This record gives sequence, C-alpha cells and structure tokens, in this order.
Amino acid sequence: MAGQYRFSFGPWNIHEGADPFGPTVRGPISFAKKLTMYKKLGFDGVQFHDDDAVPEMDKLGPQEIAAKAAEVRKMLDGEGLAPEFVAPRLWEGPDTIDGGYTANSPAARQYARDRTRRCIDIADTLGCDLIVLWLAREGTYIREAKDSRVAVERIIEAINDMLAYHPKVRIAIEPKPNEPMDHAYIPTTGHAVAVAYKTSDPARVGVNIESAHAILAGLDPSDEMGFALAYDKLYTVHLNDQNGLKFDEDKTFGSVDLRRAFNQVRILDAYDYGRKGEFVGLDVKAMRTQRQEVATKHLSNSREVFLRLVDLVRSLDTKKIKALVEARDYEELDILIISHLMGK
Repeated sequence: MAGQYRFSFGPWNIHEGADPFGPTVRGPISFAKKLTMYKKLGFDGVQFHDDDAVPEMDKLGPQEIAAKAAEVRKMLDGEGLAPEFVAPRLWEGPDTIDGGYTANSPAARQYARDRTRRCIDIADTLGCDLIVLWLAREGTYIREAKDSRVAVERIIEAINDMLAYHPKVRIAIEPKPNEPMDHAYIPTTGHAVAVAYKTSDPARVGVNIESAHAILAGLDPSDEMGFALAYDKLYTVHLNDQNGLKFDEDKTFGSVDLRRAFNQVRILDAYDYGRKGEFVGLDVKAMRTQRQEVATKHLSNSREVFLRLVDLVRSLDTKKIKALVEARDYEELDILIISHLMGK
C-alpha cells in the first residue's frame, strides 16, 4: 500500500552546495541530466520555478516562452515525469527588492503581475494547473515601511488577477514567517486560508505547507496540515526537517525529529492525502559536506523515511490507542508511540 504515494522535488534540490558563508563545493549538473535522475530515485513529479523551465524568461517574448516551455514538456514526457506545479520566482530580480505584489512601487507591482501571468502560461504549456506562491519578499524589514492592511489587499488583488487570467488555474500559498524578509505578511497556514476566502474564487486557492516553515513559526507541521485538511485546502506539501528556530535548513525529512515526521505522515495517511492526485513534495538540501557522487542521498533518504513511517502508521494498534484516549491515559499513549517508533 505504501506505493500509492507519488513523490516530487524541484531541480534546485540537486545543487552545488553554496551557502551565504561559502562558495560552491560541487559541480553543476544540467537540467536535462537532473531529469534523468528522478525515476532512478523513485520520483514521478517535477516542481518548477518559472525560470527553471524557461531560463532568462524576462528577456523573452510570449511566443519564445511558450516554445521553450514546450521543449521542456517533451523532455518530461520522454522521462515519464509529470509537472507538479510552477512557481513565479519574484524574489531575485532587481524589480522586486521591495517586494512584488506588495511593493511600494506601482511599476514593481505591475512587473510582478506580468511575470506571474507568464508563469501561468508556462504551467499551461507544461500541462499542470497548480501555481505555488512563496511570498518571499512580501513583507518588510521594518514595519513602518508598509501598511499591512494594504499589503494583504494587494496580495488578494494579485491572486484575483491570476484567477481571472486562467479559468482553471489553482493557487497554493506557501506560508513562511520570515526569511528573507524580517516580517512576512502571510506567515502561517491560517493566514493563507484566510486569504483564500477573501479572493474571487476561494475554491481555487489553497495551501502548500512546508515542514520547516511551520517549525520556524513555532508551530507543529502536522497541526498545520490538519488545519488545511479541515478546510480542504491542502493542495501540496514540502516535507523536510528543521533544527530549531534559525535559518531555513531544509534537512532530510525526519532527520531531526522522527516523531514530528511520524505525525505528519499520520495526518496525511489518515485523510487519504494523494487521492486527488496530490504529490508528496520534498524540499530538501544535501549537506554541504556531501561529495558530488553521493549528493542525491537526501532525496532518496527522505522518500525512504516517509514510506517507512507509512508502514509504522498503518501498523499502529488503533484499538489500543482509542482505549487509551477514552481512559485519558496519555502517559501510556506516549510510551506506546515512543515504543512503536523504537520498533518495540
């Protein structure tokens, strides 16, 4: 039964190992070669930023963008892979230093909308309807720089523009409390769901929950997933792990807190996540110390951890758990779970 899940990751998860304190430590791998690795690692879906599919897209016209995207679709078909989503990369350009949708500059806001429309065009050509919004610079370094009410309204206006632009596109907001901005406007799943209900078509707006982002907000990822599931808004997940409230580490899933990972798998499995075609997405980085020839183990290891946890979830004695809950013997429930994770 564990094989029912489909897994995805983005090409940026196979990377050269640079960080803010040091240069690259591994050689680059071409996008085409990365695609040949997916099936070997047990993955069926590819996550995209718009310029992963169409590099330097700001220099290209609509027809050129469509042609480049069509080439990528042929590559995916050739490898038997599916595109899971496309995300507009709005945080790296000079026009979005102060944000995209929430920038104080009208020209910057217009650039963000135009770029997002081109992102939707790319997704359409690739054959997927899901757009992920990581609102990386939609925030401030100091609160007085922007009006938070106006900023939220501008995010809603931008999402409405996307919904109007394509009648079938779905939007998954990926909340994060900070980094790169000091104060983010949509920091949690609750914020994202609230925004969804303020849009022109709430049925097409949901959430992408990343484990590390929830942890950085001081929250439990499985509870965030449960909240989204209660509203039928969990469109996809980015599973990884995080060692405390610091920078976004994107560690191998389950490598820091196995019980926390177990409960994420448990909530997903309990509510048949994936039955509508959702992928189990990973967003994990190889340790900088990994040599070139073994710099994909973080991906295969994360997938293996997930599937092993599926087996543990499904082998739980649910009758015993129910009895302990009814008896309110949570200490015994606690040791039952710990023992189960320890293989006893």
